[in-house]
Amino acid sequence: MVKKIAKFFQEMKLEMKKVSWSSKSELIAATTVTFVFVAILAVYIGVIDLLLSKLVTLLLK
Repeated sequence: MVKKIAKFFQEMKLEMKKVSWSSKSELIAATTVTFVFVAILAVYIGVIDLLLSKLVTLLLK
């Protein structure tokens, strides 16, 4: 059991060396794009929610 665990971690270490990690500038750019997209989506959903709630309020009067 201990040998299997040790082998697992050795193989994991080898695989981690093969990973292509993003540079700092790529990571910042991707994070910025994600935050901007989420902000735009939040505003869009908020506006749609506001309009639908106004519509429901008018229909129920």
